[in-house]
Order: sequence, then C-alpha cells, then structure tokens
Amino acid sequence: MNALPLWAALLVSALLITAGLVTLIGSLGLLRLQTFRERMHAPTMGMTLGAFCVALSATVVASLLQQRPIFHEWLICLFLILTSPVTAILLMQSARQRRNRPGKDS
Repeated sequence: MNALPLWAALLVSALLITAGLVTLIGSLGLLRLQTFRERMHAPTMGMTLGAFCVALSATVVASLLQQRPIFHEWLICLFLILTSPVTAILLMQSARQRRNRPGKDS
C-alpha cells in the first residue's frame, strides 16, 4: 500500500482543519446573528467553503494513493456549490412571502 508523502499529509491536514474552522464559524454565525437574513448568510458560505476544502483534500489523497488524477470528488463539490445558494435563496423568498402574508399579527 502506498504511503502518503509528508507534504501531502500536511496539506490535507491544513485543508481539513480549515474546513472545520470555517464550518464552525458559520455555525456560530447562525447562533449569534439576529435576523433571519443575517442567519442565512453565514452557514451557506461556511458550508460551501468547507465542502470545497474537504473535496480538495479528498482529491489530493485519492490522486496520490492511486497514482493518477482523481476528480470524482469535484462532482460532489459542484453539486454542493450549486445547490447551497439556491436553497438559501428559496428559503429567503419563503421568509419574505411569509412576512408579507395578509392577516399576520405585528
């Protein structure tokens, strides 16, 4: 079995730590921010950047261990990058329509 070179292990470790920190910061933003619109931005951005870092680290590991370029992880990353903002937009539109609904108290 092939061993991962030290430079690759350090790169993958840094990417995974970055992904965890960005996701944690996005989660804290969800807890700390006041309005729904503010709360939507932090986790969406954190999840997208976190998924990018995880996909990049998985690509590096798979490519080095199999000794050929592997890009399957990027298809997953592409779907996450495309669906995360779309989901956020749909949730924002739903919240706006709910707020403007007739007969609402306040």
